[in-house]
Amino acid sequence: MARITVEDCLQKVNNRFALIHLSAKRVRQLRRGAEPLVQSKNKDIVVSLREIAAGKVRKAEPEDLERLLEEAEAAEALPEGPAPAAEADTAPVVSQEEASSEKA
Repeated sequence: MARITVEDCLQKVNNRFALIHLSAKRVRQLRRGAEPLVQSKNKDIVVSLREIAAGKVRKAEPEDLERLLEEAEAAEALPEGPAPAAEADTAPVVSQEEASSEKA
């Protein structure tokens, strides 16, 4: 692969200060086990710079955060699949009307 330069990254990020913060945050994510977004056999810092230069990593804007929150809320509202079957040692749920009719 070609050598990565700061100038390559500065085409995607406004200034060097923001680039350092973005790259450092991505390095921490990689070291905690995040999957790299580009194929590279380099150290984490170089991988993070390659990801930034490729446009795969960028600073989150407020609109991005709002969209992610909306998606998360929508995912929580949806059922995740069929309801789990009741265990054998639990009593079935019976409404009050059914319970009073069974007693009579």
